[in-house]
Amino acid sequence: MFNDSVLNEIEGIKAKYPDRRSALLPSLYIAQREFGWLSHEAMQYVAKTLNLPEAEVRGTSSFYAMFKHQPIGRHLIQLCTNVSCMILGAERLADMLVQKYGLQPNSTSPDGRFSLVIMECIGACGTAPAMLVNTDFHDNLTEKRIEEILEGYK
Repeated sequence: MFNDSVLNEIEGIKAKYPDRRSALLPSLYIAQREFGWLSHEAMQYVAKTLNLPEAEVRGTSSFYAMFKHQPIGRHLIQLCTNVSCMILGAERLADMLVQKYGLQPNSTSPDGRFSLVIMECIGACGTAPAMLVNTDFHDNLTEKRIEEILEGYK
Protein backbone atom coordinates (compact mmCIF):
# COMPACT_ATOMS: atom_id res chain seq x y z
CA MET A 1 0.00 0.00 0.00
CA PHE A 2 2.80 2.46 0.83
CA ASN A 3 5.32 3.28 -1.87
CA ASP A 4 9.03 2.80 -1.23
CA SER A 5 9.71 6.43 -0.28
CA VAL A 6 6.96 6.35 2.37
CA LEU A 7 8.23 3.04 3.72
CA ASN A 8 11.76 4.46 3.88
CA GLU A 9 10.47 7.52 5.72
CA ILE A 10 8.65 5.35 8.27
CA GLU A 11 11.70 3.11 8.66
CA GLY A 12 13.79 6.23 9.34
CA ILE A 13 11.36 7.29 12.04
CA LYS A 14 11.36 3.81 13.58
CA ALA A 15 15.15 3.92 13.76
CA LYS A 16 15.02 7.07 15.91
CA TYR A 17 13.08 5.41 18.73
CA PRO A 18 13.92 2.41 20.89
CA ASP A 19 10.18 1.66 21.30
CA ARG A 20 8.21 1.23 18.05
CA ARG A 21 5.12 2.77 19.71
CA SER A 22 6.98 6.08 19.68
CA ALA A 23 6.90 6.00 15.88
CA LEU A 24 3.11 5.61 15.75
CA LEU A 25 2.03 9.28 15.65
CA PRO A 26 4.54 10.34 12.98
CA SER A 27 3.72 7.22 10.95
CA LEU A 28 -0.01 7.99 11.08
CA TYR A 29 0.76 11.55 10.03
CA ILE A 30 2.78 10.26 7.06
CA ALA A 31 -0.04 7.89 6.06
CA GLN A 32 -2.58 10.70 6.24
CA ARG A 33 -0.31 13.00 4.25
CA GLU A 34 0.03 10.28 1.61
CA PHE A 35 -3.68 9.43 1.26
CA GLY A 36 -5.41 12.56 2.56
CA TRP A 37 -7.12 10.61 5.34
CA LEU A 38 -6.73 7.41 7.37
CA SER A 39 -8.74 4.60 5.85
CA HIS A 40 -9.11 1.27 7.63
CA GLU A 41 -6.58 -0.18 5.18
CA ALA A 42 -4.06 2.60 5.85
CA MET A 43 -4.30 2.02 9.60
CA GLN A 44 -3.90 -1.74 9.09
CA TYR A 45 -0.77 -1.11 7.06
CA VAL A 46 0.68 1.23 9.71
CA ALA A 47 0.00 -1.48 12.31
CA LYS A 48 1.73 -4.09 10.17
CA THR A 49 4.68 -1.80 9.39
CA LEU A 50 5.23 -0.97 13.06
CA ASN A 51 4.28 -4.47 14.29
CA LEU A 52 1.59 -3.02 16.57
CA PRO A 53 -1.96 -4.25 17.25
CA GLU A 54 -4.52 -2.73 14.86
CA ALA A 55 -6.69 -1.77 17.83
CA GLU A 56 -3.86 0.33 19.26
CA VAL A 57 -3.37 2.12 15.94
CA ARG A 58 -7.13 2.77 15.54
CA GLY A 59 -7.44 3.89 19.16
CA THR A 60 -4.53 6.28 18.87
CA SER A 61 -5.71 7.74 15.57
CA SER A 62 -9.25 8.27 16.85
CA PHE A 63 -8.00 10.06 19.98
CA TYR A 64 -6.37 12.94 18.09
CA ALA A 65 -8.44 15.50 16.15
CA MET A 66 -5.60 15.98 13.65
CA PHE A 67 -6.31 12.57 12.12
CA LYS A 68 -9.22 12.33 9.69
CA HIS A 69 -11.17 9.10 9.18
CA GLN A 70 -13.09 10.09 6.10
CA PRO A 71 -12.07 11.80 2.88
CA ILE A 72 -11.76 15.56 3.17
CA GLY A 73 -11.57 18.41 0.68
CA ARG A 74 -8.35 19.60 -0.89
CA HIS A 75 -8.08 22.26 1.83
CA LEU A 76 -9.05 21.83 5.48
CA ILE A 77 -10.46 24.89 7.23
CA GLN A 78 -10.35 24.71 11.02
CA LEU A 79 -12.33 27.59 12.47
CA CYS A 80 -12.03 28.38 16.17
CA THR A 81 -15.31 29.10 17.97
CA ASN A 82 -14.06 29.18 21.55
CA VAL A 83 -14.91 32.12 23.82
CA SER A 84 -12.69 34.88 22.41
CA CYS A 85 -13.36 33.91 18.80
CA MET A 86 -17.08 33.49 19.47
CA ILE A 87 -17.36 36.92 21.14
CA LEU A 88 -15.56 38.50 18.18
CA GLY A 89 -17.81 36.95 15.53
CA ALA A 90 -16.73 33.37 14.76
CA GLU A 91 -20.33 32.15 14.67
CA ARG A 92 -21.13 34.81 12.05
CA LEU A 93 -18.08 33.65 10.08
CA ALA A 94 -19.21 30.02 10.31
CA ASP A 95 -22.62 31.09 8.96
CA MET A 96 -20.89 32.88 6.07
CA LEU A 97 -18.96 29.69 5.22
CA VAL A 98 -22.28 27.81 5.09
CA GLN A 99 -23.95 30.42 2.89
CA LYS A 100 -21.10 31.26 0.50
CA TYR A 101 -19.26 27.94 0.24
CA GLY A 102 -21.92 25.37 1.20
CA LEU A 103 -19.77 24.26 4.14
CA GLN A 104 -21.56 22.75 7.09
CA PRO A 105 -19.31 21.87 10.03
CA ASN A 106 -17.67 18.47 9.51
CA SER A 107 -18.52 18.45 5.83
CA THR A 108 -16.91 19.12 2.47
CA SER A 109 -18.02 21.75 -0.03
CA PRO A 110 -19.93 20.41 -3.05
CA ASP A 111 -16.93 21.09 -5.31
CA GLY A 112 -14.56 19.15 -3.00
CA ARG A 113 -12.37 22.22 -2.53
CA PHE A 114 -12.83 22.76 1.23
CA SER A 115 -13.72 20.83 4.36
CA LEU A 116 -14.74 22.62 7.55
CA VAL A 117 -13.99 21.59 11.11
CA ILE A 118 -15.05 23.68 14.07
CA MET A 119 -12.16 23.77 16.54
CA GLU A 120 -12.48 24.22 20.27
CA CYS A 121 -9.39 26.43 20.52
CA ILE A 122 -6.35 27.16 18.40
CA GLY A 123 -4.70 29.44 20.95
CA ALA A 124 -5.15 32.80 19.24
CA CYS A 125 -7.33 34.56 21.79
CA GLY A 126 -5.41 37.83 21.47
CA THR A 127 -6.01 38.07 17.71
CA ALA A 128 -9.40 36.37 17.44
CA PRO A 129 -11.26 35.23 15.47
CA ALA A 130 -8.81 32.80 13.94
CA MET A 131 -8.60 29.73 11.71
CA LEU A 132 -6.18 27.34 10.11
CA VAL A 133 -6.34 26.47 6.43
CA ASN A 134 -4.31 23.31 6.08
CA THR A 135 -1.37 24.31 8.30
CA ASP A 136 -1.52 28.05 7.55
CA PHE A 137 -2.63 30.25 10.45
CA HIS A 138 -4.95 33.24 9.86
CA ASP A 139 -6.26 35.65 12.49
CA ASN A 140 -8.14 38.94 12.88
CA LEU A 141 -10.76 37.45 10.58
CA THR A 142 -13.68 39.19 8.94
CA GLU A 143 -16.01 37.86 6.27
CA LYS A 144 -14.12 39.82 3.60
CA ARG A 145 -10.75 38.60 4.88
CA ILE A 146 -11.91 34.97 4.82
CA GLU A 147 -13.07 35.38 1.22
CA GLU A 148 -9.67 36.83 0.27
CA ILE A 149 -7.81 34.07 2.09
CA LEU A 150 -9.85 31.25 0.57
CA GLU A 151 -9.49 32.75 -2.91
CA GLY A 152 -5.78 31.96 -2.59
CA TYR A 153 -6.50 28.23 -2.14
CA LYS A 154 -7.67 27.35 -5.64
